[in-house]
Amino acid sequence: MTTISLTTPDGEMPTYVAEPDFAPQGAIVVVQEAFGLTDHILAIADRLAMAGYVAIAPALFHRDGAPVFAYDDFASVIPVISSVTQANLDADLAATIAELERRGFNRAQRGIVGFCMGGAIALYADTCDLVGAAVTFYGGGVTTGRFGLAPLVELAPNLRAPWLGLYGDLDQSIPVDQVEALRMAAAQAQAPTSIVRYENAGHGFNCDARPDFVADAAADAWARALSWLETSLS
Repeated sequence: MTTISLTTPDGEMPTYVAEPDFAPQGAIVVVQEAFGLTDHILAIADRLAMAGYVAIAPALFHRDGAPVFAYDDFASVIPVISSVTQANLDADLAATIAELERRGFNRAQRGIVGFCMGGAIALYADTCDLVGAAVTFYGGGVTTGRFGLAPLVELAPNLRAPWLGLYGDLDQSIPVDQVEALRMAAAQAQAPTSIVRYENAGHGFNCDARPDFVADAAADAWARALSWLETSLS
């Protein structure tokens, strides 16, 4: 596990990389929460490495110094996340994918997993034909776009690779009717898609550092994510 620096048009982007102790079966981009490259996101990368993937987690807030915020510090998060643009995301994804290509991973060997804001970005990356599989954990912006992106319900029919969405029914920021609208939109894509809902979970249910953590939902969602990636990537 190490931190490298990737060059973007807006400067250097710190990026966490976790690698397995054996020949990797693929590579996964891990897209951060709205709180930055938290310990939880780094732990996700480590877990993916233990599962046999090179995991790479770019610090998308690098233009603001790559801050990491406490989960209850919304006052600090809002101005930073509000400054993220589609152009920023395109540049950062391009730099991350270029690093994986340099390491020898082609599209069919690359996946992406995103959490919170990263969940929306993971779906977007799938529509850009950057990866061979994508997993979204409680990604917002379903009916109202974020970061200059179209709403996820408008992006979803354009999914190019297998996409899995994992959502909690108690998520007050992403109502169930929006999740079901996303399911219908994703079903229009040519790629396989699936959405799994957890009736006892809210937003952030996968993160054991948050009060919203739901152990059984997190365990099931993680198992499904790994299975989705293993089945979809070659």
